[in-house]
Amino acid sequence: MSDVVLVTSSFLPRFGGVEEHVLNVARRLRDAGTDVVVWSVDRGDDVPSEVDGIPVRYLPTPLPARSVRSAASFVLRAPGAALAWRRALRADRPRVVHVHCYGPNGVWASALARLARRPLVVTTHGETFGDADGVFETSALLRSSLRSSLRSAAAVTACSRYAADDLARFGAEVEDVRVVPNGIDVHEPEGAPPAGLPERYVLGIGRLVGNKGMDLLLEAFTTAALPEDVHVVVAGDGPVRGDLEAAAQELGIADRVVFTGRLDRPEVVATMSRAAALVVPSRAEAFGIAVLEGWRAGVPVVATNRGGPPEFVSDGVDGLLVDPTDVPALAAALRRAVLDEGFARRLGAAGRVRAADYGWARVADEYRDVYRGTARHP
Repeated sequence: MSDVVLVTSSFLPRFGGVEEHVLNVARRLRDAGTDVVVWSVDRGDDVPSEVDGIPVRYLPTPLPARSVRSAASFVLRAPGAALAWRRALRADRPRVVHVHCYGPNGVWASALARLARRPLVVTTHGETFGDADGVFETSALLRSSLRSSLRSAAAVTACSRYAADDLARFGAEVEDVRVVPNGIDVHEPEGAPPAGLPERYVLGIGRLVGNKGMDLLLEAFTTAALPEDVHVVVAGDGPVRGDLEAAAQELGIADRVVFTGRLDRPEVVATMSRAAALVVPSRAEAFGIAVLEGWRAGVPVVATNRGGPPEFVSDGVDGLLVDPTDVPALAAALRRAVLDEGFARRLGAAGRVRAADYGWARVADEYRDVYRGTARHP
């Protein structure tokens, strides 16, 4: 019998914010003596059966939609999916079912928890407003299922108060939602930097979707009047990369913008440590794990004030907070972070100290406290 199953919307071999969160939480739970299993969504690709000794299962999560073809497909696939989830339950026998990043995984896991009479924990990572495809705006089924899951959950957590507050529109009692922040490996090893990095650059990093605001970074850079040897590095990949490359051409800065594509973890650490400044220009950000990475690297951080970062960043002390949609303000913050060397050193030093407060062991300990509380849930 396992103590907890972490049911995530996505997992390895894909790697992003929720994947990193679940992987590191699973490792720290295991290290603390918690028997943990990861369940994720089967996408039909090659996947590992375990990671660092942690069992991983990939389960089908079909959902019906309004079209006749989709409904027929669901009818055909649902019995096999139900059997797969039942087998996983029998094999792992979790005491607690913990959903991360609610989607089809949450629909199936919540149904299983109710049928098996297991306490359900729901954790939002900002997917209700930050999903690139806007699924919660288009899927009535997901909205109604999330409402039902929040009502029946033994506990609900969020990566920030900003993300927690958004659950109010799905019926959550937001004052009861516990904030468990994201974490970071404070001693994550650095690898070789990717080829083509300029000597001096400001860095934007993340999945290249509209919400991440990399277009705003390019606009601000155009007007910031930084020295000619300062470039922009945009690290990551995603559906708007082509649009960003075209925008760099139109703005006349294509020769000063480097798109690295997707980086592995050692490359991320190396790219971050060499930056003159890190910029997190999201239009809405549930938490902002990149801020923690910038802090760990000791570089000055310019972060959005739209979302989670104001909850843990002290403006002018360990970072600069700015509304990225105010392009002149973002440009001014870039200039200060890059050109005021004394100020930049103070920001970076203060951030490095703060990063130590966000180790993954702390995050896992907070979840373990949540799990202990579920024992009192009827």
